[in-house]
Amino acid sequence: MKNVEHYKKGYFMPPVVDMSWAQKEYPDKAPIWCSVDLRDGNQALIIPMSLEEKIEFYKVLVAMGFKEIEVGFPAASETEFEFLRYLVDHDMIPDDVTVQVLTQAREHIIRKTFDALKGVKNAIVHVYNSTSFAQRQQVFRKSKEEIKQIAVDGAKLLQRLTDEAGANFRFEYSPESFTGTEPEYALEVCNAVLDVWKPTADRKAIINLPSTVQMSMPHVFASQIAYMSQNLKYRDNVILSVHPHNDRGTGVADAEMAMLAGADRVEGTLFGNGERTGNADIVTIGMNMYALGVDPGLDFSNMPKLVETYERVTRMHVHPRQPYAGQLVFAAFSGSHQDAIAKGMHFRKENNEQYWTCPYLYIDPHDVGRTYDADVIRINSQSGKGGV
Repeated sequence: MKNVEHYKKGYFMPPVVDMSWAQKEYPDKAPIWCSVDLRDGNQALIIPMSLEEKIEFYKVLVAMGFKEIEVGFPAASETEFEFLRYLVDHDMIPDDVTVQVLTQAREHIIRKTFDALKGVKNAIVHVYNSTSFAQRQQVFRKSKEEIKQIAVDGAKLLQRLTDEAGANFRFEYSPESFTGTEPEYALEVCNAVLDVWKPTADRKAIINLPSTVQMSMPHVFASQIAYMSQNLKYRDNVILSVHPHNDRGTGVADAEMAMLAGADRVEGTLFGNGERTGNADIVTIGMNMYALGVDPGLDFSNMPKLVETYERVTRMHVHPRQPYAGQLVFAAFSGSHQDAIAKGMHFRKENNEQYWTCPYLYIDPHDVGRTYDADVIRINSQSGKGGV
């Protein structure tokens, strides 16, 4: 290929970091999940969801068990503003669900965001500004100190407006383009924000580290997360969150390894919808945990209905080979595969097997609302005697 010399790594390795987390096999408990389908996912759609479609999708997310849902960027458009007001005016936010709203660290945008939040009992106000070397140099043309001051001023305004409203909103800060930011500088900015908020055990702050553009292999991203986790101030009162994108095709792996490295929370979307190549796919991450015997805390038991609703309201398509949800992920056309599955099922019945170990089927299709006769048994020219 031509022009390979035009590229070099855009990320920065952290200084010395404890890598003992890499000895863990897999996350042994579910993270705090935050769906960003209605904001990040919606803004990536060719035709954004209508108010009615957003309401339907929101109901699905609540029914699945999401306790934190980013409902939009209410200062960005009237539709976003109206959606949040509809949820409030129609009493559609359960007491155990927290809605999250996004705002840039700019005063007039923050003030309009607080107008949309009137009457909301449980909310996370998510403020961000970009900190990466490229954005500082090319977009904002500001120094490190000036960029840090934008974050600090935004944090102070959130604190003041919340106090003035007599509310108890929680706060989240994202150094956007974290993956293109020097880790030491990202830490400096996040700690400066935390010094404003001074989080406590009963009112924790969220520091969210987005791979706005995925730039490295998963173990590098996880080492950046580990560095932050090990050096953030107020760590016991901070919820460390990640928001992986999928530019390199490893958004799921980034999220999984970040959890091993200290992340407490994952922001993502169903089926990985999002800008460019998408966000981390919460369905795949959650089902990966489920298949290892770890309760993901979300309900995927009616995957066909979930896919149908998602495709209808977003006008996106779930690929036939999408893990766990695709139309063909349980289908076996090869005769040797079909023969092994049939024998495996017979063995299970014969031995009253407790654990799922059927050849070629990673999980029991019944667990996600699929059936053997319609989904597994597929006869074609490759099936041969084994298939019959």
